[in-house]
Amino acid sequence: MNILESIQSYIKSIQERDPAASSILIVLLTYPCVKSIFFHRVAHMIWNMNLHIIGRMISQLSRFLTGIEIHPAAKIGKNLFIDHGMGVVIGQTTEIGDNVTLYHGVTLGGISPAIKSKEQVGIKRHPSIGNDVIIGSGAQILGPIKVGVCARIGSNAVVTKDVPKGAIMVGVPAKNISKKKTTNKVFAPYGVTDEK
Repeated sequence: MNILESIQSYIKSIQERDPAASSILIVLLTYPCVKSIFFHRVAHMIWNMNLHIIGRMISQLSRFLTGIEIHPAAKIGKNLFIDHGMGVVIGQTTEIGDNVTLYHGVTLGGISPAIKSKEQVGIKRHPSIGNDVIIGSGAQILGPIKVGVCARIGSNAVVTKDVPKGAIMVGVPAKNISKKKTTNKVFAPYGVTDEK
């Protein structure tokens, strides 16, 4: 897939998840997630060339322009959609699969204390998010946990333990309210679904 086809596929994936994405031009020019993903791809490439200061500077420029903070070392799959975006934080050792949707205010963060920070260099501290996951606004996914494929995380949930595939997590601390395991890839906005 060439770059143009990749961009077209990305825009189409956004339009499939957001009824307000009425045209390609609107998505390209006005969606902060598109800008933040572009900047992240550049910053990530530069980070991997061991030009960490430049990668961080690009990341900070993106944060200033979009309100979305993505560490340049984070690994992000294809078609990440960050709806609205303001206040989203994606930490350094985060890994995100394909076709993931995040809403505003989501944190993919660590739980390690600030003390002995030199001992934490190179250690996995942030979550790994599986393919086709939806994370509702204000949700906090904290620590080196795994969120399974097709999981749904409700708004304002606080998740600190591994999430099985197809789970529906709500509350503080988050609990799985799904009565059956599902891998339904149908988009369910805000992490809400009839499947329990």
